Amino acid sequence: MAFYLPILGAGALAAGTILERAVLVKRKIDIKTYQIVSFLAIVLSMFPLLLFFWKVDAEAFEIKNFLILFFVVFFSIIANILVFYSMKWEKIVNLEPARVMEPLFVILLALLFSFFYGELYERNARVVIPAFVASFALIFSHIKRHHLTFNKYFIAAILGSFFFALELVISRLILNFYSPLSFYFLRSSAIFLLSFLIFRPKFKEINKKTGFLIFLTGVIWVLYRVIVYYGYLKIGVIFTTLLLMLGPVFIYTFAHFFLKEKMSWKNFLASMVIVGSVIYALM
Repeated sequence: MAFYLPILGAGALAAGTILERAVLVKRKIDIKTYQIVSFLAIVLSMFPLLLFFWKVDAEAFEIKNFLILFFVVFFSIIANILVFYSMKWEKIVNLEPARVMEPLFVILLALLFSFFYGELYERNARVVIPAFVASFALIFSHIKRHHLTFNKYFIAAILGSFFFALELVISRLILNFYSPLSFYFLRSSAIFLLSFLIFRPKFKEINKKTGFLIFLTGVIWVLYRVIVYYGYLKIGVIFTTLLLMLGPVFIYTFAHFFLKEKMSWKNFLASMVIVGSVIYALM
């Protein structure tokens, strides 16, 4: 079961990204307001589930573990602002080479942390090598010379990917003290409260339809992150990241057969490499 969930998470990641872009651009919402409203939606959507999945162990309140949670929240706020900024003013297709660098950052950071916390981060070459190969194939498939412009939006997207990867990797240090849902709830609640105090949003630009779309996006992000955290706990950070990279493979395939969008040779080659890497790691 743990091996199949990250594949579902990859689909949730794709859907959430597309919905986010639609709201930010077509609804013309300020990125600071969007960050606050989206995290409010995430928090509210989790309330009913907390009755069944709440878990916070006493170790979570130790000073060192509380500090780790603080840095998770801090890096998350930075990452979200950078990504929202880049998405609002630049086309997703131009940002994809930067956004798909997140898995590579996760793998590199997890490998680095494995030298200090070997029991939490896998260092098995049978998983690490295929993960590196798949991440490079994914980046290669998204690089197009006429899209690769190192403007401030592209740089913001790269930094956003790095900080998302950093907060994901350090989250593993304290995940054992929470259920995946309760950890994401506390993380998102802290981001919402701090962002609200810092940015002072203007809710006038949020109508009912926009509010519904943001809430739907929030539900998707809850599904995605809970799956990611569950995967980290059950099969490891790098293995979960490798399985999540199957997401683009499904997107390429569905677009080819159902939307009649021709798959480029780069996408086809990357898909074969990613699938082969996953199969090799599972053998």
